[in-house]
Amino acid sequence: MKILIPILLLLLLFQGCSSKSPDNKWEYNSSNAFTSFTKNFLIDNQEIAKDDLERSIKYAKQSANLEQLARIYLGSCALNISVGKKDKCIEYKKIEELLSSLELKSYFSMLQDDLKEEQIKTLPKQYQLFSEYKIVQKYDLAFESIKNMERISSQFIAASLIKEKLEKGQIYFLIEKASFFGYKKVVLFWLNELIDVEEDIEEKEKIIKKIKILEN
Repeated sequence: MKILIPILLLLLLFQGCSSKSPDNKWEYNSSNAFTSFTKNFLIDNQEIAKDDLERSIKYAKQSANLEQLARIYLGSCALNISVGKKDKCIEYKKIEELLSSLELKSYFSMLQDDLKEEQIKTLPKQYQLFSEYKIVQKYDLAFESIKNMERISSQFIAASLIKEKLEKGQIYFLIEKASFFGYKKVVLFWLNELIDVEEDIEEKEKIIKKIKILEN
């Protein structure tokens, strides 16, 4: 019995420590909400995605450190661009002067197709090789670098930045990948892009029929 008491005390102490909430819980909540937003945005759950984004922003605004908020604004902007929406990242621009992160500023420049060669080294790592090839107009190599990106959403974001330079086979690759994950919004975007490059009339008609089925 004497031996059991210290053990029980240690277990209670361990449980107390392990259940303690992190001091920066706002940041975890914001990141988790944005992860959920990303998924729901890509699969075209619009209402849920909107709620997720609002929660992510709300949690980020609990801190005077605006870097998390800026990441959300840029992330949302990037997702819009990944499905062909023109987005100038206006919410990010409103707070840009209050930020010191070169990474965020370079990422914004990349999204707006205004990236300078000297900014490449301050980009998030997954975009650096892609941007090196893009800036020298080696689009086939840029696409190969996209295929090696670990994060699937990054692949779609990068691909959208060179959409006018992609060949039919590359677009089919993106459609198949988006279809595998059930990312309906991405599938529809690239199907519409495929119409412009598909020369076979019968195939073009099949693509149009697919789009109508998915949209209804």
